[in-house]
Amino acid sequence: MKFSSRREFLKQAGFVGASLAIPSTLWQDFLKTKRKFRLSLNPSAIGVNLSQIQMIEVASSLGFEAIVPLPAEVAAMSLGQANTIAGQMSEYELTWDAAGLPVEFRKNEVIFRGGLLRLHEICAALRNVGVTRMSTWIMPTHASLTYRKNFALHVRRIRQMVDILVDYDIRLGLEYVGPKTLMASQRFPFIRTLVELQELISEVARPNLGIQLDSFHWFCAEETKQDILGLDKDLIVTCDLNDAKLGRSVAEQLDWERELPGATGIIDIKGFLEALQTIGYDGPVRAEPFNETLNKMANEPALRETYTAMKKSFDLL
Repeated sequence: MKFSSRREFLKQAGFVGASLAIPSTLWQDFLKTKRKFRLSLNPSAIGVNLSQIQMIEVASSLGFEAIVPLPAEVAAMSLGQANTIAGQMSEYELTWDAAGLPVEFRKNEVIFRGGLLRLHEICAALRNVGVTRMSTWIMPTHASLTYRKNFALHVRRIRQMVDILVDYDIRLGLEYVGPKTLMASQRFPFIRTLVELQELISEVARPNLGIQLDSFHWFCAEETKQDILGLDKDLIVTCDLNDAKLGRSVAEQLDWERELPGATGIIDIKGFLEALQTIGYDGPVRAEPFNETLNKMANEPALRETYTAMKKSFDLL
C-alpha cells in the first residue's frame, strides 16, 4: 500500500566453525545465496520525500538493494531520462520494487474510469525503466456494499486493470489489511485475511495477479509460518516488514500505527522471513511502519534507522 493514499483514504550457529576456514569473499557469496529477497527502500513510508534520482543515490550509499518506482515521476521523463535511470539502476546493482497502482478503484465508476484512461501511458513509461511490479491494498470494509457485492465489484475492476498491466509484463500484488479495528470501522466487513485474498485472486483468474504480503497484517489476521509456506513464491509480488505496537492486543492494533521491524518483538519477524526464505521468494522486502516518531526525524537519521532495523531483521536468518 502507498503511505499517502492510505492516510488520505482513512483520514545460523552450525556454519560458524566452517566459516572461519572459508575466505571472506567466498563466505559473503555463500551468505547471499541463503537469502534471495532484496532489502528495499520505500522512503514515503517513513516520512522521507525523495525524487527517483535521489532515491537511487541514497539507496546505493546506504546499502539498500531495491527501490520503489514513482509512477508519476517516471511517466513525466523523456526517453533519454528513462534510459539514464535504467543505467544507474544497473550500475548500482539495484532492482525495482513495486510501483503503487495509480488507479483509484475503491470509489465511484467515474473516478475508476478516469484512472484506467491513463494506465496505459504510465505502464509504458514504467516498462521503459524496467519496472515489472505494481501493488495496491484492499479496504477491509465498506459503508454500503455487502461482502458479495463488494467482492463482485473488485473482481470486475481488478480484471480490467490487470488485463492492461499484462500487456506491459507488469504483475499486480494485492494486499489484505488485517486489523480488526479497521474492519469494524464501517457497516460491512470485507477481505482481511490471506485465505480470503486468495479466493479473490482465484476468482479474478489472471496470471499476473498476486499478493503484497505484510508482516503486520499477517500478524493481525492471526496467521502463521505455515500460511506463508503454503504459498508459491511467484504469487508474492512484494513484501512489507513491520512490527506491532506495545500495549495492544492483536485485536487492538491500528493500521496507521506500527513500528520498524524488530522494534518491539511482538511480531515473529524471524519466522516470517524464514518462511519467505524457505519458499524461495526473491522479490523486494521494504519497511512500512507508519510511525509518527520516525516521520518526524530528519531524512538521514530516518533512512539510517530504517536500514539498520531491516538489516538486523535479515541477519536473523
